[in-house]
Formats: sequence, C-alpha cells, structure tokens
Amino acid sequence: MESVLPQVIIHTDGGCLGNPGVGGWAAVLESCGRRKEISGGEPATTNNRMELRAAIEALSHLKKTCAVEMHTDSQYVRNGITKWLAGWKKNGWKTASKQRVKNEDLWSTLDAAAQRHQVSWHWVKGHAGHDDNERCDQLCGEAMEAVKKQHTRQQLAAALVAFKDTGR
Repeated sequence: MESVLPQVIIHTDGGCLGNPGVGGWAAVLESCGRRKEISGGEPATTNNRMELRAAIEALSHLKKTCAVEMHTDSQYVRNGITKWLAGWKKNGWKTASKQRVKNEDLWSTLDAAAQRHQVSWHWVKGHAGHDDNERCDQLCGEAMEAVKKQHTRQQLAAALVAFKDTGR
C-alpha cells in the first residue's frame, strides 16, 4: 500500500529596511488544520536573501517528507528554484554571463531542503490582500523591528559595512 505524504501549505515573505539593511523573514505553515508562524531577522542583509531564508526556514521546520505547496511573492525565489537552479549547478554556480551566482550559499541550502520534499512552487502578488501573504509581511516587519531594538545604531552600521565587504 502506498503511503500518502502529509500535505503542507506554506506562505513566505522576506523584507529589508534598505537594501541592504536590516532584514526579516517569515513563514506561515498549515497542515491538518494546524497553523504555525515562524520569523526571524538579521542586522544586515538583502531582500533577496531574506526571501530565500523564509523558504529555507519553512522547509527546515518539516520533520518528515511532505507534499508542499510553497507560496512566495518573490519571482526571484520561484524562478530561481524552478528555472535557473539546474543551469547554475551545471555551470559550476555561474550565470549564463559567467558571473558567480549571487546568494549561492542560500540557493544551495534551499536546494538541499527542497530535495527532501515534493514541492510545488507558486507565486502570489505581494501586497494584494492575500491574507497569509499579508500576515507574513507583518511578521517580517515585526522581526525587523526586533532586530533594530536588539542593536545600537552603531552596531547596525558596523554590521552593514561588514555585510557589504562580503560582496553579497
């Protein structure tokens, strides 16, 4: 008898105050009538990195293999994972123009996390009244505010300089 994978619906969002700047990510996971909200942030990052982190963190919360409907308002994440990733890997993490893939560390992590599940990727328009996307946006904002409260202006400025020095 074939076992049926647990079904999980995930909505994600990432954001940044400045780009780069203080960042936040969030996800809402739903399965079997249960709902879980997760979020976090970083003192210096980019919007794209936070969008990727949201998907990574959401998939990492799943304890067993699942059938996942992943909803993101990031074309970068959806296109990256469904259209560009295979070519990047084949080309040694270089783009078609022979440049290093930005955020390779997170793309590699997302790829590994997604491999554990059957994921279908869906794009939703951000800030268009979709309840779960709006909730993720709100959680991102709260995460960014929490990061700002945990650091002085000088610490945030130093983190931003250090982040820019990494070339991300």
